[in-house]
Amino acid sequence: MLDQLVELVKSLAGDAVVNNPDVPDKHNDAVVAEATNTVASGLQNMVAGGGVQSILSLFGGGGQQSTGSSLMSNPIVNMMVGHFASKLMSKFGMDSTKASGVANNLIPNVLSGLVNKTNDPNNSSFTLDNLLHSLTGGQSTQVAQDQQTSGNTGFSFQNLISQFTGGGSGQQSGGGGGLMDIFSKITHGAQNAQQTQGGGGLMNMIQGFFK
Repeated sequence: MLDQLVELVKSLAGDAVVNNPDVPDKHNDAVVAEATNTVASGLQNMVAGGGVQSILSLFGGGGQQSTGSSLMSNPIVNMMVGHFASKLMSKFGMDSTKASGVANNLIPNVLSGLVNKTNDPNNSSFTLDNLLHSLTGGQSTQVAQDQQTSGNTGFSFQNLISQFTGGGSGQQSGGGGGLMDIFSKITHGAQNAQQTQGGGGLMNMIQGFFK
């Protein structure tokens, strides 16, 4: 899924990065990689910090075709924009105004594209299940399989979006326990994935797609 996220960022980086005179051509790939890492690591940190419900709420907006501008009110998005702008200043020497311009142009559009692709029923490669698999080192897939084995045959995190954002009771039927138990397992999966990935985190994996 990370490779698909890289390609998504590349496809949206035209005006913000590639055609932007404020970003030297020699830094284009590095900036795209940093943007990809900002989104992926930001989501992973949210999951590892117990924010699975916030992720579901973020992706639940895809039913109304989320846009970059509509996502700017989301604290998750604002956090990522600020983080990316900081990286542009510290790693690439951009001043704050230019860095903020690139970050505000690119990050919300990437998240908008990710949310809308994830909610597109005709796009089977972009799903919340696949994304969580990447962020949790496969733990989310095991949780889903356990739910299905326990009798909750229709369970998937993609389906959970509509249940969660549709004003449900917050409990998932089936033999595998309620949502809080599921969220706890996903949180631990993301925490374990961060430890396994070491100090470089997801960035080491993302950089591999540019070699």
